[in-house]
Amino acid sequence: MERSALESDIQFLPGVGPKRAELLRKELGINTFGDLIRLYPFRYIDRSSIVPIREIRPDMAYIQVKARVLARELYGSAGVIAADNIYGQNQDVSGNGAPAATGSGADIRFNLVRRMRVVVEDATGRLELVFFKGIKWMYGKLEPGKEFIFFGKPTVFNGLVNIVHPEVDNAPDRQSTRSGNARQAPAGGVRNTVQQTDALTMTGVYPSTERLKNGGITGKAMCRMQEHALNACLPDIEETLPVWFLKQQGLVPLPFALKNIHFPKDQQSLERARYRLKFEELFFLQLSLLKQKYIHSRDEHGIQMPKVGEAFNRCYEALPFPLTGAQKRVITEIRNDMKSGHQMNRLLQGDVGSGKTMVAVLTALIAIGNGYQACIMAPTEVLAQQHFKNISKYLEPTGVRVALLTGSSRTAERREIHAGLEDGNIGIIVGTHALIEDDVLFRNLGLAIVDEQHRFGVEQRAKLWRKSACGMPPHILVMTATPIPRTLAMTLYGDLDVSVIDELPPGRKPVQTIHASENRRPALFKFMRDQIALGRQIFVVYPLIFESEKMDYKNLENGYEQIAKAFPFPPYRTAIVHGKQSNEEKKFNMDAFAAGRANILVATSVIEVGVDVPNASVMVIESAERFGLSQLHQLRGRVGRGSEKSYCVLMTGQKLSKESRHRIQLMCSTENGFELAEEDMKMRGPGDLEGTQQSGLPISLNIASLAKDGLILNVARSCAEAILEEDPTLSLDKNLLLMQELKKDKYNIKDYSKIS
Repeated sequence: MERSALESDIQFLPGVGPKRAELLRKELGINTFGDLIRLYPFRYIDRSSIVPIREIRPDMAYIQVKARVLARELYGSAGVIAADNIYGQNQDVSGNGAPAATGSGADIRFNLVRRMRVVVEDATGRLELVFFKGIKWMYGKLEPGKEFIFFGKPTVFNGLVNIVHPEVDNAPDRQSTRSGNARQAPAGGVRNTVQQTDALTMTGVYPSTERLKNGGITGKAMCRMQEHALNACLPDIEETLPVWFLKQQGLVPLPFALKNIHFPKDQQSLERARYRLKFEELFFLQLSLLKQKYIHSRDEHGIQMPKVGEAFNRCYEALPFPLTGAQKRVITEIRNDMKSGHQMNRLLQGDVGSGKTMVAVLTALIAIGNGYQACIMAPTEVLAQQHFKNISKYLEPTGVRVALLTGSSRTAERREIHAGLEDGNIGIIVGTHALIEDDVLFRNLGLAIVDEQHRFGVEQRAKLWRKSACGMPPHILVMTATPIPRTLAMTLYGDLDVSVIDELPPGRKPVQTIHASENRRPALFKFMRDQIALGRQIFVVYPLIFESEKMDYKNLENGYEQIAKAFPFPPYRTAIVHGKQSNEEKKFNMDAFAAGRANILVATSVIEVGVDVPNASVMVIESAERFGLSQLHQLRGRVGRGSEKSYCVLMTGQKLSKESRHRIQLMCSTENGFELAEEDMKMRGPGDLEGTQQSGLPISLNIASLAKDGLILNVARSCAEAILEEDPTLSLDKNLLLMQELKKDKYNIKDYSKIS
């Protein structure tokens, strides 16, 4: 079978070769012609207009100038090496008093040349161009008297506007047209070639790196490569969406989209191409996720748990506070899942302090009431211990036995726990990764709850699912306190049912967030002393553990010394917790703070989750500009848990980037974690969000953006739902093309719901 041009090795593309091919592989992951044409421009430069020289300003973006070369000068380390101009040898037009001509191209030693200065003019003024590379070739091309199109970014040097390393094209003839893109496409299709002329209108700008530029793969070279690749591949490009679907959604054909995303005929063609390609990515992403969900919900039998049980009722009646409306709604959703006869696969999202632990306890008691066991797995010992402490308190009226299993559990203790799980004596087990060890066996595990699930690998969770001893998979409840934007949740967890606790329990006071820089430190220390005098406790969080030469940020070691000096013992006590300590050290210091024996806890973001000290009323975050919005929000959630007014102080350096300042201002203006998560994704992109992903998105998105394309995602998801409602297995003739596309490796998405 003859190979498609799309599969051709990139080194065989004209202008590439083995060296550039290796660069493209390493820098952009491009191996084939097909990979290259799926590398899309991230913006476009308008090449349709010519800017008069007198109107050029240094704050302009890229501009295009049509001008005649007046003079050119070559400089070495000692000064001018050669110069000539349009008027002959006796007149200086360059404006710097250089000699008019001091040599010809034939006798110039270009190895001694450091830069070239070129003066050009149009009817409105003169402009200086500067070249540091490719000088010999440019010197031969830019002869005085000739006219060219120059394209580049204006800058200022010594008070004068210039352009460094502009792109240079021959000025087109008056009759020249953009013939390749101006011709009408044949009826019913698109012309299968791309022709470029010098009279470009919109030029794509592609992702690049310094190594690519140094290897000769400039923006102009990339455009030429895309032209060659498209001409080779367009005849082989096969449509991925059925004709009926294209008509229904008003989408352009794939060849048209690929041609116009790289070389737009006009603005309207570009917009239609862009929409088609974004829609395709988001549609197939949702179709693959939802197909798993549809098949799973119809075929996967689950443990039926029709009762609530006595333990649930006793716990509920003994609660020291009423559940919020959101908690009641979520418990109803969970209860309906557990009695349906299908396996529950539900994601529970809840902001910091929204009461997810209480929901987890009541869910576990439903399993207990139906004769099954439940396990709750947490990512850290600190969080597991915190859960165990709170859950034990809630379970006191029920008589249900709960145990804690972590890496620190002693051998005798482990032996007793293993026995209790196997004979069913232990109803609820709380633990860390220790729960998935091979020697941990259950009598009848019916429910698995995973907290902060993004911190566990797929294989780790799969081991837990397989521990069910009753022949059917346990119900699954995945919890996260990291607010996830709706578009990201639909993508990462598109095959799970989602519940959101969007209401805080009564009595939770808002946390006042304050921004302060280093010059306010004396005032901060006075405020901390005042709070301690009132009987409060204080967190101080640092982003680093050890000094970093590259980063001028406060670090834990220096910070601890500074705090110890400002708050000496006696009367003050300061504890320290960080990731490099042993579990025993961490537990000792954390317990000292939780019990009130320490006034201040100096820590890294290890305390981001799981620390619940109601008496702590102040959170000081050092070098707050180092943290993302979601992480800052998580840290802020460690205070405000008691009845006293609480504060979060964001300490930063004096000089902040525009993005950092915006992030700090957002933190000071809102406590809504979902608002912050949406902003975080817009600012940083979905792949960078703290704590929302295991290893990036399920499939790579080359052009669509979850931060910006939420409306397209909603339409794509609705389309996928409608198709699967009618044809869950995509076996109808009209959907065979969709099924064929989903079988490709790139859609081999891990099943985030069952993980088994």
